[in-house]
Amino acid sequence: MGRPKYKNTLKRGEVRYIVFKDGDSWYAVGLEFNIVEAGGTPEEALLLLFEAIAGYVEAARKTKARPIILNQTPDPEYERMWEHLNDLKPVFPIHTAGTHYISPDLTRELVPA
Repeated sequence: MGRPKYKNTLKRGEVRYIVFKDGDSWYAVGLEFNIVEAGGTPEEALLLLFEAIAGYVEAARKTKARPIILNQTPDPEYERMWEHLNDLKPVFPIHTAGTHYISPDLTRELVPA
């Protein structure tokens, strides 16, 4: 049995994310989905990103989309940010970064604050 062609499938996967400030706004980026959300605080931007990811995955499942939409090539600017997270002088002030896991059990679990 060979290795799966795609890292993310309609059943499970993961999305790298970065939350950073540019000017007066905070941005949260989901790299593999090329989703960007903005907010007044880093927490708001991240919550909006996770909601957008859940909706994106839910729509992909409902339409039985091909896995390629869950495995996009990240924008080069954000990929560079990810690669340089540990630099002493990042290009943008980064609040947080990590990996958000997706599975059938994790969609639409977010509740309003």
